[in-house]
Amino acid sequence: MGILKECINKKVTSSIPIWFMRQAGRYLPEFRKIRSENSNFIELCLNPTLSKEITIQPLRRFQIDAAIIFSDILLVPYSLGQDVVFEKGLGPKLGKLDFDKISNISDDEILEKLKPIYDLIKLVSNDKIMKNKDLIGFIGATWTLLVYMLNRQSPKKINNGIYTNPKIDQIIEKIIHCQKLHIKNQVLNGASIIQIFDSWAGLASEDQLEKYIYRTTKELVEYTKNLGVEVICFPRGIKSYKKYCDIVKPSAINIDYEVDPFKIAKDIKIPVQGGMDPKCLLLDKDEMLKNAKKYLDVFKDHNYIFNLGHGMIPETNPENVKILVNFVKDFR
Repeated sequence: MGILKECINKKVTSSIPIWFMRQAGRYLPEFRKIRSENSNFIELCLNPTLSKEITIQPLRRFQIDAAIIFSDILLVPYSLGQDVVFEKGLGPKLGKLDFDKISNISDDEILEKLKPIYDLIKLVSNDKIMKNKDLIGFIGATWTLLVYMLNRQSPKKINNGIYTNPKIDQIIEKIIHCQKLHIKNQVLNGASIIQIFDSWAGLASEDQLEKYIYRTTKELVEYTKNLGVEVICFPRGIKSYKKYCDIVKPSAINIDYEVDPFKIAKDIKIPVQGGMDPKCLLLDKDEMLKNAKKYLDVFKDHNYIFNLGHGMIPETNPENVKILVNFVKDFR
């Protein structure tokens, strides 16, 4: 068991666990070299040898406590037969959603498309660099995947047509079925923790939270826990983290950088992860560490995992990451 899992299990740890969302990727020069030679992002994610290399690159540089697999939440729609491409500067573009096609796709077809991810997890979990470290697998939350699949690109706001789609309930059930398959096979191949990313939770209207976020994510959390694995949820932009935790009951909660950490520390009893604005890593050393210390002080009496309130941004200097990691590890 790694220190991250110990913290989630509410044990006293020798130091504060630390890792970063999007730690594997775009800010590292060694990743950029691989990316420059592999223009198709989906193919790169589905290349176990290269995705394993990208996954462990940050562990070679920094004293972080976990690896998160180099993959993407949109590989679930891809596995369901929806076209997914990533256009430089524009982000993901998804093809037309053919409900009859996705409803008829078999589990074997889904798993065949996702098999390279499980091969990646097996390769990483068997690498000696992972000794005493946790390996984080992940999925996108049902709501976020639904938004992408129906909107077909990153949304700025919710098109109300999503709510009136006549087949929305069947689409949701198919997504959940695929998510469970994906969670199970990540765990079977070595993932010790699962994180659920609800990147667009903040776009759901208050009257739709129960149907689209609470119910669906609670089902996935319970499923994951029944596999004997801890689950971290990141409902970015959710209005009430306390209500979310009370209903969904994740093992730990990742907070975004717009939420008041003092309120979180007061209201939430489960382990907390994250919070600091990724832009703080662009500041000078003293300012960056001042922001980090705020979170370390706020959660000093809480089981806390240091992370960010969103993913690492491309402009991040790896040297700043090293300084921050060492600061957190030495913090008492």
